[in-house]
Amino acid sequence: MTATTTRRPPRAPAAGAGGSPGRLVTGIAVRQVRRGTLVVTLLAGLLPAFVAIQYRSTFEGTIGPASLAALADNPAIRTLFGPAVALDDAGGFTVWRLGTVLGVLVGVWAALTGTRTTRAEEEAGRWDLLLGGRLSLPTVVRRHLGVLLVAAALPGAALAVGLLLAGTAALGAVLFGAALAGIGMTGAALGVLAAQLAPERRTASGMAVAVLLTGLLMRMVGDGVPALAWLHWFSPFGLLGRVEPYAGDRPLPVLVLLAMVAVAGSGAVVMAGGRDVGRGRLAARDTGRRASRLLRSLPGLAVHRMRRPVLAWGAGLGAYFLLIGLLATSMIDFLRENRAFADMAAQAGFAQLGSVQGYVAALFALLAVPLGAFAATRIAATAADERAGRLSLLYASPVGRVRWVLTETAAGAGAVLLLAAIAGLATWAGAAWVGAGLGPGEALAGALSVVPVALLCLGAALAALGWAPSAVLGLGVLPAAGGYLLLVLADSFRWPAWVGDLSPFTHLAAVPAEPWDVAGAVVMMALAAVLAAAGLTRYGSRDLRG
Repeated sequence: MTATTTRRPPRAPAAGAGGSPGRLVTGIAVRQVRRGTLVVTLLAGLLPAFVAIQYRSTFEGTIGPASLAALADNPAIRTLFGPAVALDDAGGFTVWRLGTVLGVLVGVWAALTGTRTTRAEEEAGRWDLLLGGRLSLPTVVRRHLGVLLVAAALPGAALAVGLLLAGTAALGAVLFGAALAGIGMTGAALGVLAAQLAPERRTASGMAVAVLLTGLLMRMVGDGVPALAWLHWFSPFGLLGRVEPYAGDRPLPVLVLLAMVAVAGSGAVVMAGGRDVGRGRLAARDTGRRASRLLRSLPGLAVHRMRRPVLAWGAGLGAYFLLIGLLATSMIDFLRENRAFADMAAQAGFAQLGSVQGYVAALFALLAVPLGAFAATRIAATAADERAGRLSLLYASPVGRVRWVLTETAAGAGAVLLLAAIAGLATWAGAAWVGAGLGPGEALAGALSVVPVALLCLGAALAALGWAPSAVLGLGVLPAAGGYLLLVLADSFRWPAWVGDLSPFTHLAAVPAEPWDVAGAVVMMALAAVLAAAGLTRYGSRDLRG
C-alpha cells in the first residue's frame, strides 16, 4: 500500500454562520472565487495604469497624423490588435494595446471559474448534501451565478479606477472598465450555462472557452474585413471595439454586452431546473463502449488523459500562428514604412521586427506563456484528481505515486513539444502562403526555442504539487507569465540589469533571427529538473489530500 489518505475534520462554523441556507451557499461561493478574483482584479487595475503612465513618459507627441492614418488603414494591425483609434491619447493607446488581451484574460478566467465552482463541485459529489435540504438546484446555481457576476465585474471596476488615477479622461475610463466588466460577466454566465449543459467539467469548460474564442475570431474577422464589421455586435470583444473608449465613447455596446449576460445567465438558471443532480442537459458519453487500448498501461493512460487538451490547445495555437504567418509581409512592410511604430516596438523589446525572422521571433517569445500555462494545467489536473479522491484507487494498486506523476510529467513534456511544433509549422504555412521567405526549419527552431521556459513552468508546478498543492496552477505559470511581466517592467522602468536577468525571457535568443542561447536553455532545464526533483521527493512522502 503506497497511498496514505488523510481527511481533515470539517471546520467549525464561523461566527454568524447560522444564517439562512441561501446565505451559506453564497458564502461558500465567495470563498471559492476570492483568491482568483483578487489576482485578476489587481492585474486589471495596475497594468493599464502602468501602460498609460509609460505612454506619457515615452511616446506622447511622437506619433504624427500620417502614422496614425497608416496604422488605422493597415488590415494586419486591425486584425491582430483591433481598431487603432485615439492613439494620440494615453487612454486610447492603452485600450488599443491591452483591450483585447485583458478581455481574453478576464473572460476566460471567469468562464473557467464558473465551471469550476458549479459543474466541478457537482461532479465531485460535494453538492449532494447541499441539495439534500431545502435548497433547490436552480437556487444554488442562481446564488453562485450572482457571486460570479460580481467577481467578474471587479476587474473592470479596478481598471476604471486605475486609469482615472493615471489621469486619463473619466468617461473613457468608465466605459473601458464597463466593457471589460461586461466581457467578464459574459464569460461567467457562459461558464455557468455550459455547466448546466455538460455533465463533465472538462466538457463544460471547453464549451464556454470555445464560445469566447469564437467571439474573438469574429472580432478579428470583423476588423480585418470591413464588409463583415457587423460581426462585432455578436462578439463581446467586438463590442469593446464598438465602444471606442477615449474616442467615440459609445455606451450602447455596453448595454448589448449586458443583454448577452442576461440571456446567458437566465438560460443557465432555466437549464438548471428539471435536470437531475450530477447530470447535464446533454447526454453523457457512452461508458458502455469498448475501452481504449491506451488504458492498458500507465504511459497509455497518461496519453489518453492528454488527448483532448492537446487537441484543443493545438487547434487554438495553430489557428493563431497561422494568422501570424499570413500577416507577416503586411506587418513588416508597415513597420518599414512607419519608423515611429518601429521605434515603439523597439522600446517594447521587439527590436528586430524589420525582417520576417525577427517578426516571428518576437511572437514566438510570447508562445512561451501559453505553453507554460498548458504545462502547469496538466500538473494542476493531477492535484485536482488527488483532492477529489480519483487517484486513491490507482495509488492503492502496485503503482507508486511518484511513478505516476513522472509518467504524467513525461506526457506533458511531450505535449509541450508537440504544441510548439504545431505553432511553428502553422507559422511557416501562413508565411509560405504569402511568400514571406520563412523556411520550415526556421519556424520550427523559433517555436522550439521557447520550450525551456515551458519546462521551467512544469518544474515549478511539480514543486508546488509537493510543497503547496493548493497553488499548483498559480506557481506553475509564474515563470512564464510572471517572467514576461518582470522583463517588460524592468525594461520600461530601467531597473538594474540583475532584476531583468531574473526573467527567463532574458535568456531566450530571438530565434530564428539569432542563434540559440544554448547556455540559457541548459540552465533553465537544469533548474526545472531541480524543482521537479524537490517536488517529487516531497510528494512521495506527504499525505494525500482529499
